[in-house]
Amino acid sequence: MSPSPDQPQKPEDSRREGIAFPPLSFDAQILALLPQLRRYSRSLTRSDAESEDLLQDCVEKALVNRAQWRGANIRAWAYRIMTNLHLNARRAIARRPSVGIEAAEGIASNTPPADPLERNRLVRALEDLPNDARAVLMLVTVEGHSYQEVADIMDIPLGTVMSRLSRARQMLRQKLQEENVIQLRSPR
Repeated sequence: MSPSPDQPQKPEDSRREGIAFPPLSFDAQILALLPQLRRYSRSLTRSDAESEDLLQDCVEKALVNRAQWRGANIRAWAYRIMTNLHLNARRAIARRPSVGIEAAEGIASNTPPADPLERNRLVRALEDLPNDARAVLMLVTVEGHSYQEVADIMDIPLGTVMSRLSRARQMLRQKLQEENVIQLRSPR
């Protein structure tokens, strides 16, 4: 039975009639796999949100790395990408376990809340530091960079980093001691 002229022909119908369609482009093949990949990502993650993220990451990686596809079985290749992405994410979670915010609500903090006046004093003391000394201090103490990394970032010698850091700490200590509000009385 031949399809009516207003109905489009399906590729399998055309193969029977001897009409050959050109092979689908790489993008079209990936697009055709989306429903299958979506189901597979959902089965791996068991979460709608995570499965959509995994699907998006998989398609992005496939499109970026299309030159690595050897033309054999695009479906197996895309499934392998998704499986590897999922396994890598699971390993990363296992290395850095986390607790949801709901589970952490009952944990009491050992540190008392910060004194806003003390914080303001510290901010003012930091602002009074010279720019280069403040930059070195912040990169080392707040951002956690090594002295060598700071030297590379600021394009200065390692010895300069150490001297600026020492000077910044000394100036900060002096400034905070000068502004100390509480005067200690000597015992009688």
